[in-house]
Amino acid sequence: MASSTPSTAYSRDLGDELRRLRESTTNLNGHALAIKLGWDPSKVSTIEHGKARPSEIDLVQFLTMCGKDTDYFEDFKRRYRNAFEEYIVQVSDNVRTLAMAESTATKMINYDTLTVPGLMQTAEYAAAVYRAAGVAEERIPALVQARIDRQAVLRRHDRPDCVFYIHELALRQQIGDAEVMQAQHRRLLTGARFIRIAPADVFVNSAGLRLWEYAKAMPIAYSETDLTHVFVQDRGAIARTRMIFNRLEEVALDEEQSRRKLAEYAGQPREELDDSGSLLA
Repeated sequence: MASSTPSTAYSRDLGDELRRLRESTTNLNGHALAIKLGWDPSKVSTIEHGKARPSEIDLVQFLTMCGKDTDYFEDFKRRYRNAFEEYIVQVSDNVRTLAMAESTATKMINYDTLTVPGLMQTAEYAAAVYRAAGVAEERIPALVQARIDRQAVLRRHDRPDCVFYIHELALRQQIGDAEVMQAQHRRLLTGARFIRIAPADVFVNSAGLRLWEYAKAMPIAYSETDLTHVFVQDRGAIARTRMIFNRLEEVALDEEQSRRKLAEYAGQPREELDDSGSLLA
């Protein structure tokens, strides 16, 4: 019997991997597979949605029905072992869990101090960020494309409610050449309705942070470095994250002030700024 436990970003990611495996290797829907395995009809659904932790026997039975061997089971079991922990650490190359966490959120609050948020980056700026981090040149195109692909979440008709708090230091950092920075500043200006600028003289004690909220799951606090992605569902950590964002709400410029600050960096003439309807469309 699968044990019920609060889902995490990683358990939902791996559950979705099982769903895709079932769909690609069998002609069975979840209900039919459960009946074949002698399970409760809802069991496959709860596992595939990351809402329940199956036993090792459950996993063996499921993967065997999908035609997978012992080596596949051992690899999946290794990855699944910590799927329901309150702290999940992944290598930075793995962006599937991150992309899924973003795409299923109902609200995203973001804070960045030294770089523009990934969801607001141009491809050229993103490539320059990876180069500055010492990433091998041959790996950069795929990483940039994955970052650009994630930005589709902001173009959806049902996109999450979003706020991007960006410290002014991120606007001042020279990443790439002047042309790259100019294009990046203009890209931010087109998304100004999502952005609140923390002025250069304001200190907020966080290097970069995300908070994602969901309709039917616990919130997730997220932070990343060049080496790791960290997903957190510890209630105390969530509360501290909310306090940081409450502080940012107090000190950040409002929407109009932020838009004007972005226009300064983008070098946009004042007459264009005053006629900004297309920028906020």
